[in-house]
Amino acid sequence: MNDKPWLSRYDPGVPQHIEYPPVPLFWFLEEAARKYPTHACTVFKGARISYRKMNHLTDRLAAGLVSLGVKKGDRVGIFMPNSPQFVMAFFAILKAGGVVVATNPLYTPREIEHQLNDSGVQVMFVMSNFYNTLKQVQPNTGLKTLIVSNIKETLPAVLRLLFTLSSEKKDGHRVNLQMGDTWMKTLIDRNPARERPPVSVGPDDVALFQYSGGTTGVSKGAVALHRNLVANALQIRSWLVNGEDGREVLLMAIPLFHVYGMVAGMCVSVQMGATMIMIPNPRDLKDVLSSIDIYQATLFPGVPTLYNAIINNPGVLAGEYKLRSIKACLSGSAPLLRETKERFEELTGGKLFEGFGLSEAPTATHCNPLLGENRTGSIGLPLPDVVARIISVEDEVTEMPQGQSGELVIQGPQVMRGYHNMPTETENVLRDGWLHTGDIAYMDQDGYFFIVDRKKELIKPGGYQVWPREVEEVIIEHPKVMEVGVAGVPDTYRGETVKAGVVLKAGETASEEEIQEWCRQRLAKYKVPTFVEFRSELPKTQMVGKLLRRELVRQHIEAAQNK
Repeated sequence: MNDKPWLSRYDPGVPQHIEYPPVPLFWFLEEAARKYPTHACTVFKGARISYRKMNHLTDRLAAGLVSLGVKKGDRVGIFMPNSPQFVMAFFAILKAGGVVVATNPLYTPREIEHQLNDSGVQVMFVMSNFYNTLKQVQPNTGLKTLIVSNIKETLPAVLRLLFTLSSEKKDGHRVNLQMGDTWMKTLIDRNPARERPPVSVGPDDVALFQYSGGTTGVSKGAVALHRNLVANALQIRSWLVNGEDGREVLLMAIPLFHVYGMVAGMCVSVQMGATMIMIPNPRDLKDVLSSIDIYQATLFPGVPTLYNAIINNPGVLAGEYKLRSIKACLSGSAPLLRETKERFEELTGGKLFEGFGLSEAPTATHCNPLLGENRTGSIGLPLPDVVARIISVEDEVTEMPQGQSGELVIQGPQVMRGYHNMPTETENVLRDGWLHTGDIAYMDQDGYFFIVDRKKELIKPGGYQVWPREVEEVIIEHPKVMEVGVAGVPDTYRGETVKAGVVLKAGETASEEEIQEWCRQRLAKYKVPTFVEFRSELPKTQMVGKLLRRELVRQHIEAAQNK
């Protein structure tokens, strides 16, 4: 058997191996500032920050962090939406020798406390409208200093004035800082020198604690080194064979606090000197669509729920937005359904191709070819220098033949060092040089990989095995269905049974029996949902839009108990 059958399926121009420079991640920003000094690094509501200016600002901010006592290896938090300030904070932390800990601004105080206490963050960047949230949790953490920015600081002059007059106070952006905290702008102005602090940072230093969403248990901090992030940015860049350095416009609509947006969006953009169009709220579909139209976005990494919303948007269907500038869209974080892919490509003329990654290999490990064949349902081929195998779920050692399912395990230069303060968890997932993903998959004869489902989400009705995704793929093909989520719920007879949560397209109606009959014609009897619940929306993570199957189960159990 060919050990790497996927190599023959690479697009022309994609290397089988990449030479990775032994540099810290912020070297990409310094190089972009040298090569494209006047080119826009970020655009936010029309306001541009050039690569030269972004590099200077991050140097000065890094010096400010050092003046606050931040030392090499210290963890520094970021609690901000997508904005130029996030980019500034990210690279300033790295230049000061610090470790980035980015936290979801929509987290509850309990979730925030867990991350701050686990990581040991003492200094944190925060947008002013979230300032009071962090002050609320501060007494229960080791947090000492907040570095605060107001969103208006990077707005154009006219919008800044309108914001000040109309919504700054009303929406909670106007705050008075307490003793010990400082404004981000003040910290930059305090350090006018345009040189980064003399902190030695190398490829084997820690760059990032990336916390998993906790959707399969306790949230864990994956520790990534500079070389892991440098490698993954270069792997993803090599895949974009039609990309042009210094000329691309990337729509930054996936959250930067999530490793997917951070690496596949921001780090890749900076590496290739692309312009990032900042979208602070990806649920604001009007902002997303008008930004593609106005700035002629060429690259658009995103998630299936966002692409699905676009193809069902009345304005898009009426031709109100020009979307033909799009060249390539990498879809991640959740399975991309065939109908979404085909309709999106028809509307935009761009390529929408599915990839796969995880926080433990920040971020991508597989992608479908940009120009070559995209196989329906496949996460694609391993990226350059990634080796992937399928092993037995039973003994967790035996390599499975092509076409047979098992656990996906990975080797590659982007794989994390381990989990912070979790040696047992680290030993469980990093074994004999392989990262055990917990995903059930198979590889076909040409080296394309297919995710069957999460190992922990397997449904076992009466001893049979049902993977939620295979049922979802059938139901989504029903002409009335817009979204679907499938999970295993308790059943007194079979132990567990299949339940589907269904969101219908606007104006459509359907019955439980209609959906079940659709499934009976296409699935084995034990895979047909016992329950079909019609819903206005499915439970998802708020910013990334990843389906929460465990929440479907919890809501079902709660409803049954209340009957």
